[in-house]
Amino acid sequence: MDFTLPDSALAVQRGIADICSRYDLEYWQRCESDKRWPEEVWADLAKGGWLGLAVPEEYGGGGQGLLELAVATETLSASGAAGGSAFTYVLTPGFGAMTLARHGTAEQKASLLPHLATGEMETCFALTEPDAGSNSLAITTHARRDGSDYVINGQKIWITGVQRATWMLLVTRTVPAAEAKPRTHGMTVFLVNVPEAVAAGQLSFQPIPKMGANTTPSNMVFLDDMRVPAANVVGEVDQGAVVLWDILNPERVLLAASALGGAEVALRVAVAYAKEREVFGRPIGANQAVSFPLAQVKAKIELARLMLYKAAWSFDRQLPCGTEANIAKLTASQAAWEAADAAFQTHGGMAYSLEYPVARLLADARIGKVAPVTEELLLNYLATQVLGLPRSF
Repeated sequence: MDFTLPDSALAVQRGIADICSRYDLEYWQRCESDKRWPEEVWADLAKGGWLGLAVPEEYGGGGQGLLELAVATETLSASGAAGGSAFTYVLTPGFGAMTLARHGTAEQKASLLPHLATGEMETCFALTEPDAGSNSLAITTHARRDGSDYVINGQKIWITGVQRATWMLLVTRTVPAAEAKPRTHGMTVFLVNVPEAVAAGQLSFQPIPKMGANTTPSNMVFLDDMRVPAANVVGEVDQGAVVLWDILNPERVLLAASALGGAEVALRVAVAYAKEREVFGRPIGANQAVSFPLAQVKAKIELARLMLYKAAWSFDRQLPCGTEANIAKLTASQAAWEAADAAFQTHGGMAYSLEYPVARLLADARIGKVAPVTEELLLNYLATQVLGLPRSF
């Protein structure tokens, strides 16, 4: 049993850290307050080839796996980006490149992967719907065959990155949920050319005001008789659940990596403040009421990291990783929230001041406990699928 990272992951760690050293906490504070994408970081990552980590070498990428993507996400997040890092490696390298590398046709790979590797094209992912919520199998966005196209109607919610995306990975029903046997049957994933659909008046979107993670807008998306060529199906018609699991498990891993990095930032900020802030003639970090919660956070970060790397390692070897991915997401999100909360308590009243990054870190950490899957559903999976306890529905 070897717990050392492979040379490939260590090289990613060093490369991302080198880029991140050019951008401090104040930079990420400005991106959040100005609600703007970190263009400078994105350009540096593209220039260094770090956006194509998961793209096979024959298409101009690095030929690496989910472990290297997770390390990249964690390193970027821990540099100060925190929640702002998640979308950088989830939206395009995760949703787009990894999915197409595993499930795309030869034509889809040849036409898209080289551009995803350089960052010239970006992708987003559309699954969640207003009425279905966390019950992804109950989505109602419907695609019906019409000649060489599919015609798609429906709505999606909390779709992040539509504004920048050239392509959307869209999950639909080609068999209504009520008629599907088993329930996972009848789902189909499409590649949608976003600019073309918007120009045709078949796709529109409306940003949702958010309390955090404002470097990238999240949106309501409306699909009205949108025509998509049948050649744009990813995987097989009606068998999209196979593709979907290979999207959702990496998403959980990468968001866990982002949460872990955010926990590291919050812990670092809290420790620095606890060392320099003096009350009653000594640094507040000398008080166990301050130091013990921070020590607990450190322990939880290290424990979550072990499961994060195991989940990514398993995915790269095409081993079952659902349990590991869910545990990694659960524990990393909890560590991030506890770290941000401890940082807030350590700063006392000054945590309310936007001169400090604590409020941003708290907002970023809180979303991880409910999205993209709630803590309760992760626990329900472990209770029913791992422990074998009876289902409640």
